[in-house]
Amino acid sequence: MGQHTQRLHDTPEEWQVTDTAIPFTGNKTSVRTDRVVMPDGSVVTRDYQVHPGSVAVVALDDHDRVIVLRQYRHPVRQKLWEIPAGLLDVPGENPLHAAQRELYEEAHVKAEDWRVLADVYTTPGGCDEAVRIFLARNLSEAEGERFEVSEEEADMEFARVPLADLVHGVLAGELHNNCLVVGALSLSAALAGDGIDSLRPADAPWPARPFEA
Repeated sequence: MGQHTQRLHDTPEEWQVTDTAIPFTGNKTSVRTDRVVMPDGSVVTRDYQVHPGSVAVVALDDHDRVIVLRQYRHPVRQKLWEIPAGLLDVPGENPLHAAQRELYEEAHVKAEDWRVLADVYTTPGGCDEAVRIFLARNLSEAEGERFEVSEEEADMEFARVPLADLVHGVLAGELHNNCLVVGALSLSAALAGDGIDSLRPADAPWPARPFEA
C-alpha cells in the first residue's frame, strides 16, 4: 500500500439511478429504494433512510466541563449520555440558528462564542443524515421559562462533565452516542493541536445541507 502524502478530502459524486421509489414515509424521515448502476454496468438495489439532517452542540463552560444529558433511545434499548442535539426541521434552515435553539430548549443555556467542530454523516451506508457539530463557549443561563418537554425528553437527566472524563469514557467503551463521541474527540484534538481559534467559523459552508445566512 503506497503512502498518501496529500491531505484527504471527500468528493461529491453521483452514480446513475435508473429507478427510485419511496416505500415508507414517517413523521420525520422516509425510506427510499434506488436502482443504482455500478461501475461494471450491473444494476443493484440500495435501500436507505432519507433524513433532514441534524445539529449537535458541545457546550463547554469556563471550567472545561461539557453539558451532557441522558436520554432513553428505544432502537438500542439504552439510556445514552448525549450532547444537546436536534433535527433541521425546516428545509434550508441555518444550522447555527437550529443549534442555538436546541441548546436553549434542552439545556436552557445560551452561548456567546460558536465554532464548527465537525461535519459528519452518521451512517452513510444506510442513511443520508448529515450532522454539524458545534462548539459553544461563554455560556450563561437563558432568560425566561424553561422549554416544556415531553415523551423521552421528559425523563432526561443533565450533568456538566469534564471533557477529559468524556474522552476517557469514549475510549473505555462506556459512551456510545455518535455526536458525543465525535464532539468530545474533536474538541480534545483541537485543544491538543492548533487550538480553538483554528476551528471553522460558525457560518462555514456546509455542502451536505446548504443553508441561507
